[in-house]
Order: sequence, then structure tokens, then C-alpha cells
Amino acid sequence: MAFGYFGNKPCDILVGPGNQYVAEAKRILYGRVSIDMFAGPTESMVIADHTADPDIVAWDLAGQAEHGYNSPVWLISLHRPLADAMLDKVPEKIEELPEPNRSNAAAAWREYGEVILASSPEEAASLSDDYASEHLQVQCEDLGWWLVRLRNYGSLFLGEETTVAFGDKVSGPNHILPTKNAARYTGGLSVGKFLKTVTWQRMTRDVNRVIGPACARISRYEGIEGHAKTADIRLEKWFADEKFDLSI
Repeated sequence: MAFGYFGNKPCDILVGPGNQYVAEAKRILYGRVSIDMFAGPTESMVIADHTADPDIVAWDLAGQAEHGYNSPVWLISLHRPLADAMLDKVPEKIEELPEPNRSNAAAAWREYGEVILASSPEEAASLSDDYASEHLQVQCEDLGWWLVRLRNYGSLFLGEETTVAFGDKVSGPNHILPTKNAARYTGGLSVGKFLKTVTWQRMTRDVNRVIGPACARISRYEGIEGHAKTADIRLEKWFADEKFDLSI
């Protein structure tokens, strides 16, 4: 697509999901063409309190771990019994998966899985914002509070009635999302990625009386005399009889 092979016109931007080989190809081509983002292994976080169903939480973690051996899954629990239960329940759910999903999920849980106990909703939200996970599920009371409070995530799934797989497969929200903490500064792929901002300017000669001297002084302060001269020459041409302060 970048080079216009197979009779296609070379593209200016490459976007969309893919495996590690697609991600590496996009990384190599970045600069020659634009890309949406550098996407790492998929990652998922669940925030849950005493109202959460332990089996649903466990399957939501195990179901995302099957993406691959290096796919992190994290739980922030506001309820100690729930946190303790996940240490047994998640491996049990993983054992029910077929191969190679079972081995991938087991490795992901063993190497990257985390169970974190938070003392308050605010602490949980703050931790979640630090992780800035690609997918974030909240299975807690007062979902409206979480929606307003949470800041950093690729896509948010509120309540046990929805789950990451719904977003991936059927419910609609885009799942080409930031990973590896990138949700701190960007969202997922959107139509905005295909819009280009350009700027232009036009001035009257009169405004050069103000703009020109300021430009000349700033340029000389920065040590770029040629820039200053582009302002000087305009002042000399149009306002030869006037005096301007062009020094630093």
C-alpha cells in the first residue's frame, strides 16, 4: 500500500489493526507515510468492587489474556475477597480454553497479570489513569461517577452488561486503540486521523510596521540573522524614511 504495488496508487497513511509483523512494517514506514499509532500487544484492565460477579470478572480477564503470551490483563479490586478469588479463578478459566489459546493465556497471566487492591474508588481511578489501559472495564456501583472521573483509557466498558469482546466484534465502538500508556495523550483511530490541518496568511503592508521590527528583534536574539534580514528588507522597501528598532 505504501509503495503502490499491485496496480494501486501509493497511499499517504496506513491505519488499522494487525499482528506484530504489521506493527513492525508500519514502524519502518513511518515518515515515508503517516500511521495511526504504534500498537503493542493488546491490554485490558478491570476495576471491580463487592457488587461484581467473580466469574464474570475472571472470564473477562482470561478472555483477554488469550490474545497472546505478552498481553497484559490487570484487575484493580475494591474488595479483598474478590481480589483473593481471582488468584484461583482466572487460572481455572484459562484451563478451560483450547490450545493454543490456553498456553497463550496462561503465559500472559503468569508474566503480566496483576491483581491490585485499592482502598477507595479515587485510588482505583488514579491507578487506572496511571496504567492508561487500552481496554478498561468497570464493574462497580455508581457507574456515572466512574464515567466522569476516569481520564486515560482507549475504550471504556461500563457495567457487567458489556465487555471488551462486544466492542471488538459487534457493538460498534472502534477497537483500534492506544496501548503502552499512549492513552495518556491520544484516543483511538477516528475520522479525525484522515483530516489534515493547513494554515495560511496574508498581510497588509501597514501591519509590517509592527510585525517586521518584532520579527527582526526576535530573530537576532536567536542568532539567525538571515531571518531578521527578511523583515529588514521589507521595512526598507516600504518605509525607507521611518526609523525602527531592529536591535536585540
